[in-house]
Order: sequence, then structure tokens, then C-alpha cells
Amino acid sequence: MKLVECVPNFSEGRRPEVISAIRDAIASVEGVSVLDVSSDASHNRSVITFVAPVETAVDAAFAGIGAAAERIDLCKHTGEHPRIGATDVVPFIPLEGSTMEDCIALARALGERVGRELKIPVYLYERAATTPARENLAEVRRGEFEGLREEIGKNPARDPDYGPSQIHPTCGAIAIGARPFLVAYNIYLGPASNLQIAKNVAKAVRGSSGGFKYVKGLGLEVNGQAQVSMNLVDTEKTPLHNAFDFVKMKAEAEGAQVTWSEIVGLVPERVLFDAAVNHLQLRQFTPAQVLEQQVREVMSGGESVSGFLASVASSNPVPGGGSVAAHAGALAAALAQMVAGLTIGKKKYAAVDAEMKEAALKAVSLGNALASLVKRDAEAYSLVSEAHKLPKEPADAAARRTETVTKALLKAAEVPLETARASVEVAQIAALVAEKGNTNAITDAGVAALLAEAACKGADYNVRVNVSALEDPSKGAGLASESAQLVKKVVDLAGRVAKRVDSSLSPKK
Repeated sequence: MKLVECVPNFSEGRRPEVISAIRDAIASVEGVSVLDVSSDASHNRSVITFVAPVETAVDAAFAGIGAAAERIDLCKHTGEHPRIGATDVVPFIPLEGSTMEDCIALARALGERVGRELKIPVYLYERAATTPARENLAEVRRGEFEGLREEIGKNPARDPDYGPSQIHPTCGAIAIGARPFLVAYNIYLGPASNLQIAKNVAKAVRGSSGGFKYVKGLGLEVNGQAQVSMNLVDTEKTPLHNAFDFVKMKAEAEGAQVTWSEIVGLVPERVLFDAAVNHLQLRQFTPAQVLEQQVREVMSGGESVSGFLASVASSNPVPGGGSVAAHAGALAAALAQMVAGLTIGKKKYAAVDAEMKEAALKAVSLGNALASLVKRDAEAYSLVSEAHKLPKEPADAAARRTETVTKALLKAAEVPLETARASVEVAQIAALVAEKGNTNAITDAGVAALLAEAACKGADYNVRVNVSALEDPSKGAGLASESAQLVKKVVDLAGRVAKRVDSSLSPKK
């Protein structure tokens, strides 16, 4: 299962009933776990941290934004923290199993939906930013709600990525992005008499003063001790141990010693593993050497590839061919994404770099959609099975049974039709990367196209079998017709890719 963390910030920290309503709206979405709710009255702001599968993360964030839109009027809002919206900022952060590309795709999907359905202007920031000027959240929030209200629609630089080019009268605007996990890390330098040293060290370590670009730091007095307080905003580019070593070196140069340090809140295990590997000077260490990692892998059951294969091989009719077709489509999307990734950043393919980035992001979205269809196909079959168990007598019960069976069969045809549609889009990406992508990976593009073709054809089988089972097959004729057209498209696309692959593999004369 791919999981992401989302940490939306709302411009309300004084009314518990409003904060609870927003929290409950997020938590009501299936698969979502709310980890923390933090509110500050002086800032008049609340931060809600939740974890969700990629399939439902957008729904959960949208639910929170919608709840805030109904209850927060930014024209009446006051507080110390800068803000541009009732829901001010929504960052997605990759967790185990997900990638930054997943989060960028989620940010774009959420931004498009918020702009279209809620008519709130949306600005993409950090890793999801469409322009370098918007990578910095502070720049996106420049002027706050009041300043943006005056500039939007007049200054092209303030045009949103999604939604109308005018401020929402009560909700303002919203920044939606993707970023690495932020780690709050404090290092103590002994008694408060060392406060000036802590301030000097903080100035040296923070990016704005010429230190580490991805570190924000302050020198503070905390409980009678001198503290270097840091936010590590990208632990991939500035690892925890690098910040620690630098602070220790600078402090010792001024005559102070590190007495202890602390992590505030949650931290990814990778960050601690990296620190341990560095200080222990371990060679060729991998997470697979961690006992708990292996235990999680074993206990993940049906969520792992081996678990899924075991479920398919069992005598249980679900997951069946429809789920396997969706899984094949997801694998095809992953391969197409890989080829695009092997092309991005290569000088030889600079002319198609932007096109490959877009292809990779689209492949991520399609792969996630197809992964969710694995489960949905099994659920649709179960509905048909349950409908057939309904009583056939008396007459009114028989009528209800017929109606329920019809609805279940149509649903069971609609789900694989979604798989077929997505598979055709994956085949289109496979054709693109086969034509313009890294030639060293052209066979991978070919395999992606073959899998997409198999996924579409397999899905078509399931559409047709459910339509043919209808008492009146004409009710599903439109579904079957669209499915047949999709098969023609995917066969053509896969054929074109196969010719290109075969040509590249032919002996050169």
C-alpha cells in the first residue's frame, strides 16, 4: 500500500467546534488516520496531520478544505501567522511505499478539483511548483490575503495554477504542494550563559545566512539552557547528521560543548538510519538488514506482491481476472514511468525533458488509479455474488432481486471499463517513451505496452461477460461498445511500439 502524509494548515485556532468539524470531515474518509491536531490561539491557526493511502488522500484533503470553506471567513480573521486562505496550505509528503512524484500528482489532482468545484484560486508550491518563483512558500504568500486580493487578476505573476483569477470572497486562496518530511531538531549547548554562542551557531547553520540551504535555525534560551533550534526542511539534501556535525564543530570552536539533542514530533526512520550509518561508518548497509523491516514485509500479507499472487492462486474467485488486469495495467504504468525517469536529466534528451516529466507524473496517477481498481474489481464481483443470493419469491422479492442483480452487473462492467480506459492511456505513454525516451530502455517501453494491451483486453473480457449476463443486455450495450473501441486503440498503440522495439533490435547492416 502506498501511504502519504498530509499536513493541511487552517486559519482557525480559537473555535474548537470549527476545528473539530474540519478534523471530523478529514477522518470520515475511508483509510484515513488523523495523527495529530495542533492549534494556536495567538496565531489563530490549526495544523492537522493525517496519513492516507494515495487513493483517498485527495478526497480527505478536499473534505477538510470544504469544511473550512463553510466555516471560516478570512475577512474576519486575525492572527500573527501569515496566511492567504481559510485553508492556507496543504502539503503532501511521501511515506513508505510512495514517492515525491506521487505527491506531486496528488497536489495537482487536488488543486484542479479545488479550483473547479470550490472556485478557490490554487497555487502549487515547493516540489509541485510550476515555476521556480513559487517553490518558496513565503513568496506564494507574499502580501497575505489582503495583498493577494489586490494583485490577483491584475498582475500576471499572481495568476493561479488552478481556479479563477480572482480571490474567493471568504476563503481567499490556497497553496497546495509536495515536499519532503520536515524534521524539528534542537541541539543544546549547555547553560544559558552560552546563548550568544547558540545564536552565532544558528546564524552559521541556517540557509538564509549562508549556511545549509535547507535548514532554518534560531539561537534560543530554553529552560535555562542555550539551544540551537532547527527545522530541517529537506533531510535528503541536508541529512540530520550533517546538521549535528556542523553545529558541534562550530560550538566547539567557540568553546561550548553539545550536551544533548532532541527531535520534536515525528521523524522518518530513514533519517535515523542514515545518521547511524554515517557515524558508525557502516559499509553497504541496506534497510533490509533491519529486523523490523523484514517483519513488516512478512506481515503485510495480501498487500505484498507475493501475497497478491497467493490470493489469486487460491480457490476463492476474488481477486480474479479483472483484478489481475488492473494489476497488469499498474505494472505497465510503473514501467513507463521508469523509462521516462531514465530519460529525464540526460543531456542527449534535453529537448524532451519537460515532456518526459509530464509523462512520468501522468504514469504515477494512472498507476495509482489502476492499483485502486484491483480492489474495486473484487468488490464489484462480490456485489454480484451477493445479489444472486437474494430470494426469488414472492413476486415483489423477485423483482427487487432482478433490479439488484442488474445494478450489480452494470457496476461490475463499469469498473473494468475504467481499467480499460486507464490502460489505453498507459499505452499512449508507453508509445511516447518508446518514441522519444531513452533508447537504452526501449524494450522496457515495449513490455509496458504489452502489459497495457493485456490489461485492456482482460478488462474488456470482464465488461463483456457482465453485460452478457444481464437479463436485458441492451442496458449495457454502451459499455460493451466503448470497451471494444478501447481494445482497438490499445492494439494499435501496442503494435506501433512493438514495431519500434523490433526495429531497434534488428541486426544493423
